[in-house]
Amino acid sequence: MIFPDIIRSPVHTLDNRRPRFFSKYEWRYHLLMMPLLFPLGNYYFIGFRYFTDSGLFWIGTALVFFLYWLSISLLTLLTRWATRLYPAINQTVPRTLVMALLVGGLTIGLAIFDVWIYSLIPATGVQLSWSTVQPIWILGLVFDIFLCLALSLFYTYSQWKEDLTESELLQRMALQRQYDNLKGQLNPHFLFNSLNSLSVLISEEPKLAEQFVDKLARVYRYMLQSSRPENIEFIDGQNELVTLQEELDFISLYTDLLQVRYGNSLRIQIPSLAQPAYGLCTLLPLTLLTLVENAIKHNSMSAKNPLVIRIEITHEGMLLVTNNRQKKTLRMITRQAGLASLKAKYMQVLHQYVVVNAEDDQFSVLLPLLSINKLSAKH
Repeated sequence: MIFPDIIRSPVHTLDNRRPRFFSKYEWRYHLLMMPLLFPLGNYYFIGFRYFTDSGLFWIGTALVFFLYWLSISLLTLLTRWATRLYPAINQTVPRTLVMALLVGGLTIGLAIFDVWIYSLIPATGVQLSWSTVQPIWILGLVFDIFLCLALSLFYTYSQWKEDLTESELLQRMALQRQYDNLKGQLNPHFLFNSLNSLSVLISEEPKLAEQFVDKLARVYRYMLQSSRPENIEFIDGQNELVTLQEELDFISLYTDLLQVRYGNSLRIQIPSLAQPAYGLCTLLPLTLLTLVENAIKHNSMSAKNPLVIRIEITHEGMLLVTNNRQKKTLRMITRQAGLASLKAKYMQVLHQYVVVNAEDDQFSVLLPLLSINKLSAKH
């Protein structure tokens, strides 16, 4: 059996001819009003002759068709302009007033224009006079009031619904982002290795094991707190910052844990802040963790050839993290959020570039620090 490709309905066909500035529902409404308004309009202008004289029927229909769509198009453009002028939900009153004034003025002008067009054709018997125009004004202005109220309220409702949907979407995205951050920060690989190191320390050095557990708890407390909105300083309402001193204190604890596992194979040099003001500078949380793990992930290390990671503050107030390059063929599985994610996040949040320089024997990353003055200026 052979089926036809697609049978298009008359409504679908008419929708394809819809001008772009009409919505689908406006277009359908105007089309449905034509069989009602065309006979009523011509009955007012021409009288019963419109239905009995075939010549007048086609003349009147052509006239009202032209005038109807001219009026509808101009009214639609004016209401769109008023909506663009006052788009906010809390601007409903001025939007409705401006819309009513514009539409009312247009209605007065169109009424005179419509009567004048009909008067140009003697067969219609219409004359341009006050008695002919006045009823059109009255009915048109009453209709305009209800039209503007309906359009403005409908627009306000649609904007409220759109804002509500957008707000719910942003909340879901924020929750998903926090969840993804939390999953990355828990770092099960690091936790597994730490527990292995702890099991060795418990039997061999119990006191050192106690210190190890305390530092491990503090490390994970910092990781978890960095994902909580109430413990974060916001920039542009969307992302968090922590002080450099907090990051250095955290990475110092993290280094102690790594030292238990790697021993002399890994050296992390943490600066003592000569200028206390640097400690108040801010950066994205867990920045140093990302850079340290990135270095460990891509480099081999041994007691004879240790991996050396240096954290420095430049004279320009930038954060510089360097390490010697000792590439390894097998990579450790670490946190999913790596250097590429960190660069993207700095650009999104601070609108600053993270400069990466990879040489044969050294790898360096230069990051911006946000001073208190810059932070205040952003707020």
